[in-house]
Amino acid sequence: MEKTKLTHLLEQMTIDEKIDQLLQLAAAFYSDKAEEKTGPMSDLGLTQETINNAGTTLGVSGAKEAIRVQQEYIKNNRLQIPTILMADIIHGFRTIFPIPLALGSSWDLNAAEQMAEISAREAAVSGLHVTFSPMVDLVRDPRWGRVMESTGEDPYLNSRLAEAFVKGYQGEDLTNDFERVAACVKHFAAYGAAIGGRDYNTVNMSERQLRESYLPGYQAALAAGAKLVMTSFNTVDGIPATANRWLFRDVLRKEFGFDGVVISDWGAVKEIIAHGAAEDEKQAAELAIKAGVDIEMMTTCYNDYLKELIEEGAVAEELLDEAVLRILTLKNDLGLFENPHRGADEAAEARVVLSQEHRTAAREIAQKSMVLLKNENILPFKSTETVAIIGPAAHSKDILGAWSWQGKQEEAVSLIEGSKAVSENILYGKEPFDYFAPTEAAINEAVTLAKQADKVVLALGEQDWMSGEAASRSDIRLPEAQLALFKQLQAVNEQLVVTLYNGRPLDLQGIDEAKAIVEAWFPGTEGGHALANLLWGQYNPSGRLSMSFPETVGQVPVYYNTETTGRPYESAPDEKYVSKYLDVSNYAKYPFGFGLSYHEAQYSELSLDKSQLSAEEKLTVSLQIKNNSDFAGEETVQLYLRDLVGEVVRPIKELKGFQKVWLEPGETKEVTFSITEDMLRYVHSNQETSSDAGTFQAMVGSNSRDLQMATFKFVR
Repeated sequence: MEKTKLTHLLEQMTIDEKIDQLLQLAAAFYSDKAEEKTGPMSDLGLTQETINNAGTTLGVSGAKEAIRVQQEYIKNNRLQIPTILMADIIHGFRTIFPIPLALGSSWDLNAAEQMAEISAREAAVSGLHVTFSPMVDLVRDPRWGRVMESTGEDPYLNSRLAEAFVKGYQGEDLTNDFERVAACVKHFAAYGAAIGGRDYNTVNMSERQLRESYLPGYQAALAAGAKLVMTSFNTVDGIPATANRWLFRDVLRKEFGFDGVVISDWGAVKEIIAHGAAEDEKQAAELAIKAGVDIEMMTTCYNDYLKELIEEGAVAEELLDEAVLRILTLKNDLGLFENPHRGADEAAEARVVLSQEHRTAAREIAQKSMVLLKNENILPFKSTETVAIIGPAAHSKDILGAWSWQGKQEEAVSLIEGSKAVSENILYGKEPFDYFAPTEAAINEAVTLAKQADKVVLALGEQDWMSGEAASRSDIRLPEAQLALFKQLQAVNEQLVVTLYNGRPLDLQGIDEAKAIVEAWFPGTEGGHALANLLWGQYNPSGRLSMSFPETVGQVPVYYNTETTGRPYESAPDEKYVSKYLDVSNYAKYPFGFGLSYHEAQYSELSLDKSQLSAEEKLTVSLQIKNNSDFAGEETVQLYLRDLVGEVVRPIKELKGFQKVWLEPGETKEVTFSITEDMLRYVHSNQETSSDAGTFQAMVGSNSRDLQMATFKFVR
């Protein structure tokens, strides 16, 4: 539909119909079972006429239901405007992939794009049009439950992954490619910086830090073409994001040039009152529409008060019209006026959803996402070794993660099931094993098996409810029962490997003496196969952390790209009057970018092709990497820069590039990076981005800690 036709359609709408377009309602309101929608209707005080005209719908499931809802909606809508069906498809629809934090640890942009493309395909044939993904919130505090939905602590890596997600979800031609869905970037802005890691809590940071660390991920996703932006629950500079005119009108619209749809998070418009920034729903509606929020999700401040605000002259009707036009444009961009059912297809749904092709992809991506944190020559297992697989996560299929809306645990592959596919020499118990209070019988059986085995896999971790939204934890250690089990098994067999299913970086005190530790995250439907392949050497681990693991929760937040201080720890670590703790180091247990493999890569001969860089030139960094092992494997070679003197204090290092390099046994490769002036830019105290002349360090290595360094000067 041409834009002039959309404008004509807008002109035909009554003010009530326009306001209804700004309302998003959950699937229950469109149920064909009266008992399912009577309660919700009463709770929100909605009439059937409002439901018939509400512009978008949340959480409809399945092609048949999607087609029915759309048919009923159009039939009841005076102008036959279709609805948009949206849902939380975060890391898979029915085929569940690793959680986003794990995908970040793959450092594999193609894998991220493939995950999004498969998720979109399954969602689209099931009738959905929009996914509330990617979440690009930068996170430095693992106590926050929604860290599992982020890709980590680094602006550069988050930005590259955000681009890959959007490309995978939306493809090249969203209007005509009905196997893709529109992406909604969230949460704008800085939701991941909630104080104390407590969900929904206040965020407090400078505008400069917001611009330098937190906004780049959103901006990258928008530059990739994302169609929607979701507001965050937190405040930004003391103003709730959903009411923040500067954030949405000035930064998002004017600076970033975003002309798509802004949607509130669930109930966020009404929550402006709870924040103390509005005295009632009427004021909340006024603040949100003036801030630029187009869709109100699951509260009715707009419906109840926007017309009155316009009639009083408190809100210009032009603000309503521009919001409605953006929603109609999105519907048009999705091709819904000509194809209201879009990709919904029951036959295709049966063929595509959870196909073997998708399961295979999920397995491969899960393998890439797992991180080998420690290995004292115990892995990989040999086929001749007897391995006991013990612990609460051994049989568990609770491996999908908190945001697996359509995923089914019964379709997941447990570690024991995966291990049976690669080895005949495994032992495992039959007693049910609780995560928090295992029975004496289960513990006794585990000890007996450990005594019988050559080596032991102790499968530990979180359950899915322990991370995700509203799942903040002050203590991010493993449960006490699991730590006690580790000690009991270690006493009878020191050849002990710990595997972890979890949704956040953990404080791993209590299992430090394990011979190996494998961070498997919540790996998704094919997790058991992926983890078994890694343990028995059918896959050489290549994952690298996208978020640091602390030595203890008392260090949190601990992240690699910190700023130096006037009394830096490194200047005199044995002195008291420097910036440090008395009882623990300043450093992460396992830093950003860290991960082990079965091959041994030697980095050497770092060099620069020149000692001075100007704005018009590029500087080439090169080094040699040799595989000193009998294993072929993949290295993630990482480039960091440091500006030694800045107009504002600069981080001690910043990721500026990375490459995935495959090495055959004994092979040596030269790896090169180009450094250009734009890589030296940062946000100055005047909120503008530019570079400073001066001395810089270029650092290359296998993680943010173990680096080789060379110095160059930037001149103008």
